[in-house]
Amino acid sequence: MKRGYEARGRDRHRHQSQWRRRQRSAHDEQEYRSESTSGDAGSSSASSSAPELPGFYFDPEKNRYFRLLPGHNNCNPLTKEGLQKKEEERKRAALLAEDDAPKKKAPRTGMNSALLLQKRHLGLLPPSSYSRLIHEGKVSGMQRHRLDVQSSNSTCPNTDNFHLIVADSACERVFTVNDVSHGGCKYGIMNFHGCRKGSLSVEMCDNLYFTNRKVNSVCWASVTHTDSHVLLCLVGISQTPGCVSLLPASLFSNFNPDQPGMLCSFKISTAWSCAWCLNPQADKTFSTGLSRRVIVTDAVTGRRATYLAGSDVLAQQFALRAPVLFNGCRSGEIFSIDLRQRDRGRSHGWKTSRFYQESAITSVQLLQDENYLLAADMLGNIKLWDIRVKRSVKQYDGHHNEYAYLPIHVNEPEGLLLAVGQDCYTRLWSLHDSRLLRTIPSPHPAGKDSIPNVVFSSQLGGSKGLPGLLMAVRHDLYYYSYNKDYQDGLTLEGQC
Repeated sequence: MKRGYEARGRDRHRHQSQWRRRQRSAHDEQEYRSESTSGDAGSSSASSSAPELPGFYFDPEKNRYFRLLPGHNNCNPLTKEGLQKKEEERKRAALLAEDDAPKKKAPRTGMNSALLLQKRHLGLLPPSSYSRLIHEGKVSGMQRHRLDVQSSNSTCPNTDNFHLIVADSACERVFTVNDVSHGGCKYGIMNFHGCRKGSLSVEMCDNLYFTNRKVNSVCWASVTHTDSHVLLCLVGISQTPGCVSLLPASLFSNFNPDQPGMLCSFKISTAWSCAWCLNPQADKTFSTGLSRRVIVTDAVTGRRATYLAGSDVLAQQFALRAPVLFNGCRSGEIFSIDLRQRDRGRSHGWKTSRFYQESAITSVQLLQDENYLLAADMLGNIKLWDIRVKRSVKQYDGHHNEYAYLPIHVNEPEGLLLAVGQDCYTRLWSLHDSRLLRTIPSPHPAGKDSIPNVVFSSQLGGSKGLPGLLMAVRHDLYYYSYNKDYQDGLTLEGQC
């Protein structure tokens, strides 16, 4: 028995000695500096061959180890999060410089305008495929230009960060929501004027509205005519309940008429999402997605129908051919409601379609034939669903999201899908075969308040507008143009 105690004591002393030797080795590695001066190539080879030491970070530029927290160098602490952010910013700057280059890599090998046109003339390429491939080639070469927003009150430039931008169906107007520094939001409408031989000009109306409440969701509404109104979901604060406001677009005009039209507000608890119905069978009807329920409201009479859901409804869209509403929930469930059905009980028998994704749904978009639906979630998954068989048929890889409420944008005539990730990169995919066509870095460093908002159209500014991408990030507005000969600052006079 005594010999056993002695043996265990010797083992304990041996383990302690080995631990001390490892600590001394780690400390020596911290002070180690390589004598190599072979430049970037040597630095990269050293980085790849440098062993990873627990609690230490190897800097390939300085070619040495640094102790991570906790340690003795707390006056200038290093953390894994800070180092990761530094590396991401370095990659963004490099990609931004590459993105500014005049020549960019084509998304598909052997694809150029002349070859595509030749194939079309020979009958080897259908017109729809020709148009789609031309757009793919154009978006791969878009060039960035900063836009100056014109206003009669030029003494007050925009210094508030963009929170939301939503274009109308013609892409002539963009409704904007900006976060005000002292709290709340301001919102208004920017009018776009494009000319294929000139430039894109932006004019902000002077009639801006301010609110001390946060705007959760926005969509355009067709009450008296197409896109005549804007529907906003406002979050309640303190003793003031949330509401859904229906505002005439004519309010946001430098020439405001005496009678702007229908203006109303509906008190409601905090709504996550909203959608306007364009089907004649549910004329002047809108929906709001709330916590565990959906409320469908007649904007004229105020009559409501409530549908109980099992989770928060974060995304909504109405179909055009039938009065059917599609909803995406925090639980990952996607379900549809046929407004013609009367049963709204807890049995959920009114759910005409029901399927699931792995995480909270942030956006749903129906395709034109209304048999397919695109859905994005908070795991970064974007899937195309066949509603008829309730099965995912395509997945669009590369999108980044962890917890943010981020939309997706579909331009079906151009065959494009766009999404801005939580990493602040804007990605474009081919809707046809889910190929990632381009990744656009943000002009500003990545951050929670720097996630870009985008609008894409082949006619920005209306029927005579310019094709391209509109990006709002922080308080700046950028235009990514198709045309390489696009010139900034040209006026419409003399160009159209």
